[in-house]
Parts: sequence; C-alpha cells; structure tokens
Amino acid sequence: MTKQRLILVDDHEVVRIGLKSLLERHPQFDVVGEAGSAREAVEQVAALKPDIAIMDIRLPGTSGIEACEEIVTKFPGTKVIMLTSYAEDEMLFSAIRAGASGYILKQIGSDELVKALEAVSRGEALLDPAVTQRVFQEVRRAVKEEEASAFAHLSQQEKHVLLLVSEGKTNREIAKSLFLGEGTVRNYVSSILSKLGVNNRAEAAAYAVEHNLREYISM
Repeated sequence: MTKQRLILVDDHEVVRIGLKSLLERHPQFDVVGEAGSAREAVEQVAALKPDIAIMDIRLPGTSGIEACEEIVTKFPGTKVIMLTSYAEDEMLFSAIRAGASGYILKQIGSDELVKALEAVSRGEALLDPAVTQRVFQEVRRAVKEEEASAFAHLSQQEKHVLLLVSEGKTNREIAKSLFLGEGTVRNYVSSILSKLGVNNRAEAAAYAVEHNLREYISM
C-alpha cells in the first residue's frame, strides 16, 4: 500500500507533535515535513510535494486560507485539509472557496481524523459533521437568491401572466383569469419574452419551471 505523505502546518509546536505522534501509529501515513507559518507551508509543499497538507487556519502573518489557495493553485497534486478550533461560517466558506479538500475541527477524535485523511486521499471532499448543516443551509440560501433574481425584472402582474403561460394557458384564458383584455395579455407576454431573453412561450414556460416561479409569486 502506497503511503500518503503528509506535512503538518500549525504555529503551535505541541499541536504538531501531537498530530505527528498520532499519525505515526498508522502505517499508511508518513509525516514528511512540518511548518509553523503559511510561508513555510508553501515552501515545504514546493520542496516535498506531499499528498496532503494538514493546515491550521489561524497562522501568523498570512492565513492558512491564503496559503491553501496558493498551494492548490501552484501544486494541484497536494490536497489541503483545514484543521481549526473554530466553527465560524466565514472561515468555513473561505476555506471552501480557497480549494480546501476538507474542513475539520481540532476537537475531532483520532479515529475520525484518520478516516478524514483516508477519505481525502481517495479524492473525496470532507466536512466536519459539526459544520456540514451550515454548508447545506448556505447552498439552499444561494439557490433561493439565484432563483428569486431570475424574475427580478418582472412586475408582479407579469409574474402572474408567466405563471399561467407555464401552465399552458392561452392568451384568452389568461385574460379571463386575470380580468384583462387579450391585447393587454399579448403585450405582457411580449414584455416577458424580452425581459427573460427567450424566443417563445415554450421557452418562457420552461424558464419559469426551472426557476420555481410559483414560490416567488403572490396569488
């Protein structure tokens, strides 16, 4: 079995000693280097080409997140796991954006840490269970914002018309339902197509369904 070559990055020597002692009990891991700062971490990765860098987020000078971004950009063969005492949303999402393959808390048990390293070595992304729910919440919030923005240029009446278009209603049926004239409905449909940048009613209907229009309309 090929050993996974690791470097440990933490400005507290006692933390590095503890991690090294723990990981050396497992034959699948080989700690090949240590660093106490972000700059040292980048230098170690450049020199040693490890498989995984286990890195604290809070480092003196340049942060671990900035070092992570530099490492995954310059040395894509090295994966970075952020190891931190802090379950802060801002740090979590910054680490994800920086390209970290894992984000785990220092309170993690030794067995869980080993499993995390094994998962990342297989190419999997990993989040500490304590922060996973926050990620899903943020993803759902971002999706909702994107969907809502899809109809930002439509008036409330145009949304009503589009909803009925998506239900396959004709202009005459829409006019009857909304107490409008057919000519007015035609004008609304024309405006909707223009604002959405689509060519016909079928495309407009598909757009409405794709972006969950019904959730953003008050009937």
